[in-house]
Amino acid sequence: MYIKEIQLINYKNYNEYSLEFSRGINCFVGLNGVGKTNMLDAIYYMCMTKSRFSSTDRNVMRRGAEFCRVVSSFHEDELLLGASLILKLIPGKRKDLEFDGRVYDKLSEHVGRFPVVFIAPDDTDLIREGSEARRKFVDNTICQYDKKYLHSLITYNRVLKQRSALLKQDGRNMRADDALLNAYDMQLEAPASYIHACRKTFVEEMEPLFYKYYSRISSDKEKVQISYKSKLNELTWQEYMDQYRMQDLYSQRCNAGIHKDDLIFEMNGERVKQFSSQGQTKSFVLALKLSQFGKLLQIKETKPILLLDDIFDKLDNRRVASLMDMLGEEEFGQVFLTDTDFDRVNKVVKTMERDHRIFQLDAENED
Repeated sequence: MYIKEIQLINYKNYNEYSLEFSRGINCFVGLNGVGKTNMLDAIYYMCMTKSRFSSTDRNVMRRGAEFCRVVSSFHEDELLLGASLILKLIPGKRKDLEFDGRVYDKLSEHVGRFPVVFIAPDDTDLIREGSEARRKFVDNTICQYDKKYLHSLITYNRVLKQRSALLKQDGRNMRADDALLNAYDMQLEAPASYIHACRKTFVEEMEPLFYKYYSRISSDKEKVQISYKSKLNELTWQEYMDQYRMQDLYSQRCNAGIHKDDLIFEMNGERVKQFSSQGQTKSFVLALKLSQFGKLLQIKETKPILLLDDIFDKLDNRRVASLMDMLGEEEFGQVFLTDTDFDRVNKVVKTMERDHRIFQLDAENED
């Protein structure tokens, strides 16, 4: 599966722009600010129905524009999978995604049709930031191959929001409508239990992939480990909620639930965040993202699209060489990457026995 072409109209800094891609490696080269990352983001948007960098659709539109339109076509070998995939966006009014001539009733129907992995400089947040970034990493992966998981996550977050509103209302006086809180807890149990089971299985199945990629990137220098931290590993749902009921009232927020789960990253028996070097952290994160790719490949049985943003400047030469060696293998499909140095990119892709194209972007598309 690969993207043959894309047309952007009013997407971020692009007024109107179209490209036809290689089935192999595609490189966007140009100075900072010309829209290289925006091109990757547009591809990601067409796969995931949202921006990699912004939760607000208004932010993906060109400044001053009143609408946004992105058109792309996905192919399997030489056969077109269907009509063009078309995104039509008018913030505050309409957001339509059409594939094969049909507009989706729900955007969630599209998620996972075209698996995608985005590797960006801010992926180090998986190590440095709080648990939310790590949960999003897990959720982003599982949602691409399990519709029930996606719907469970949507349901859980909706009910959790309602429960939080009740706590803010009743918690001020340390009173609570126990019957209503219990009702919310019961509504949360089924989606929470399914999400927990899926996350646990995901981590267990991802571990061997992670070890494989980390070994290749780091030359097998350290012993690494990933584990899944959740209170549901040791408590029933009702025990968990009962244990935190009074704390919920004091703090006026939900302190218990799968929204508190985390991944624990260790290297040589110590937490990666506290004890790893900058190079070790980059290797760990890169292996995580490649294991995300490997997991999607296993489940979907189709090669995910791989988006690599600014990797040459953010990784040292040894790690770049290891990554490029892997990208030249049959396991990987269509790849998109960005860089500021044409000669560097040209030199790297010429050593790979894969079809490739280099697109030089300039300032003509800037606002």
